Amino acid sequence: MRILVVTQMFWPENFRINDLVAGFVDRGHDVVVLTGLPNYPAGKLFPGYGHRGPWTETYAGARVLRVPLIPRGAAGGVELAINYLSFALAASVIAPLRCRGPFDAIFVYEPSPVTVCLPAIVLKKLLHAPIFFWVLDLWPDSIRAVGAIRSEAALTAISRMVRFIYHACDWILVQSPAFTEEIEKFGVDARKILFFPSWADQVFATPAKPTNLLQDLPPGRRIMFAGNIGAAQDFPAVIDAAEILKGRPDLQWIIVGDGRMASWARAEVARRGLHNIHFWGSHPIESMPAILSAADILLVSLRADPVFERTIPGKIQAYLASGRAIIGMLKGAGASVIDESGAGLTCAPGDPQGLAEAAVRMADMSVQQIAALGRAGRAYYERHFERDMLFDRLEAWMKGRDLPDMHDSRPTLMQE
Repeated sequence: MRILVVTQMFWPENFRINDLVAGFVDRGHDVVVLTGLPNYPAGKLFPGYGHRGPWTETYAGARVLRVPLIPRGAAGGVELAINYLSFALAASVIAPLRCRGPFDAIFVYEPSPVTVCLPAIVLKKLLHAPIFFWVLDLWPDSIRAVGAIRSEAALTAISRMVRFIYHACDWILVQSPAFTEEIEKFGVDARKILFFPSWADQVFATPAKPTNLLQDLPPGRRIMFAGNIGAAQDFPAVIDAAEILKGRPDLQWIIVGDGRMASWARAEVARRGLHNIHFWGSHPIESMPAILSAADILLVSLRADPVFERTIPGKIQAYLASGRAIIGMLKGAGASVIDESGAGLTCAPGDPQGLAEAAVRMADMSVQQIAALGRAGRAYYERHFERDMLFDRLEAWMKGRDLPDMHDSRPTLMQE
């Protein structure tokens, strides 16, 4: 097949779409990626990129076509809006000149923003190829939840845009079954909504490679958070939990990643004089298996909000694949995965006391008990989120197989 991938974020930015593209190429498909200039998460263009491009590159055998955009800067509300709209506009105007067909499918990756689908809709009219829209973030619910936009008029306008986008797509892929009901509220036929969860990047399929980071590990049981440090991850509650346990020097908290709240989190830890929290910054995906292997317990957290209850955070799959025990400060779909897998413990979102108690309970387990939790998580991952199994499913859909019959008037369940 010849596949066009539309994504605002792409290599050298660290997103799961990179692995999907590499997987498509490995399976013998001709892949073209339409994307912007890399600027996430720092908010400025990566070294080697500027107003002169480069506009054409190659990644893992795929042809990468870039369009200009305005970097996200400090990621304030106005800056993000400009960043999102600049890519959507530039791609809509430039892509028809550069993305020459034919294509068998257009795959759109949406961790946020939903506007990434607008250029794909323009291209669909020109290329006559079906759109597979992978929704990992529900708009406008998610931006309302983090307070990015508070104007009801603006949120109403965004809802109308979301409705237009959903109806313009041929198939909507959701990372959590709980997304289905919310998307149906926009008048979308449930038969065009397909369950397609995230998976762990391919680097987790091979033994972890050594890294110099592991030379300076804090002693004791290590609780590690890895990923985006943003408003949704509720770092105030995480820091509160670590402060509750500051009298337990055998419990050390390691934070790996970056994001909008990273500077605040560092400053807050310093202000409170906490010595049991360590920030390791961002690292390439190739280093993550080794880094996660340094943890005894892995932490995932989400704020208390209905939209987050419907989400399965992508890091959960990586955590399960790493074979490490997990603590989740969240509820809903993500908590269900942790509980059903037997990989660890969960507590209510926004509950630092509950998180502290879960951390103590798990840290006081034997090495063998903690290892058993990790093995259970890995086994669950292989049954439900294994990469090749999911790629087989997506490939079949793109070839027109195993899809619901849209002409059948009988009600159908979302495919799993």
